[in-house]
Amino acid sequence: MRLTRMPIEITTLLYLATYVPYMMITRALSTTPNAGLGRPLSGLETLPATLIISTVMLAAFVWLSGWWKSAHYVTVGGLRIPFPTRWTAIAGVGTSLLLFTVPLSLTFEGVSIPFIQLVMRGDVLIIAPLVDLIAGRRVRWYSWVALAMVCVALGLTLWERGGLYMPSLAILAVVLYTIGYFMRLAVMTKVAKNDDENALKGYFVEEKIVAMPLAILGLALVTMTPFANQGAELRWGFVDVWTSDALPILALLSFVFLGIAIFAALILLDPRENTFCVPFERAASILSGTIAAFLLAYLFGQPFPTRMELIGMVLLIAAIALLSLAPRWERAELLKAAPAQR
Repeated sequence: MRLTRMPIEITTLLYLATYVPYMMITRALSTTPNAGLGRPLSGLETLPATLIISTVMLAAFVWLSGWWKSAHYVTVGGLRIPFPTRWTAIAGVGTSLLLFTVPLSLTFEGVSIPFIQLVMRGDVLIIAPLVDLIAGRRVRWYSWVALAMVCVALGLTLWERGGLYMPSLAILAVVLYTIGYFMRLAVMTKVAKNDDENALKGYFVEEKIVAMPLAILGLALVTMTPFANQGAELRWGFVDVWTSDALPILALLSFVFLGIAIFAALILLDPRENTFCVPFERAASILSGTIAAFLLAYLFGQPFPTRMELIGMVLLIAAIALLSLAPRWERAELLKAAPAQR
């Protein structure tokens, strides 16, 4: 079975299988003292190497899979080089915001994985139907119901926590993440959410050749922002990390990060409306966070998910089940009605 032809349920399971270890490794790096530094690594120390290694791995995947052949290109010295269109360049800018805000979100002290996952994913749930309505796409009843279920899960967790109180950098990460996803979904809907396999591959390649270098550059520019006092952490992440004993772990983190990038794109680029695809992908990612939190609690003594977070997890599983089964129910009803219409 070709990667781009897998049922969305199988793609989601593969997404879960990469996202859970990604979260566990990221959380472990941010809570376990590094031998060289005598303290846990910060998000700004782990991100540069992770993004650089992931970029190399992504380039290898795109080349070996042949996906690069589906992208627009320019010819330089007789060489055919993939090159983005105006629209995929915009999506690449949006994706670059996701690339460094997601790992960063898992490193904030006092902010649980399920909570930050719900906050960041909840914002995108509001964007999904908005993009569909702007694009004139039909939103089916089960997509609205699943959207409501995921929103309830978000609301329960926020209510238990007593509001949206978070560190200022965490709030900035959420805002940038939401803006990035709006840009990405809008472009996906315009150029690649169809049954054209080449459009899917071309979009993926063009988006990533903009997003990955831009995310690395964005991290380097952090030293010129109000957060410049963390420049030493970034310098370690860009320079000293290559001789650190943390490098093998960061390489593993980069590998699972590549899997997340591929499987998330396949879910979101499904031809169905965003209000179907986004709750599917959001529910799977939040569920990954809860599973990772359980494993971290059992294996490393970190806090267990709260009761409300568990109720939210049940709602998310129900939302995934609804999105998986409802289209089949709808098709079965249409097939039953077809003979009567004849």
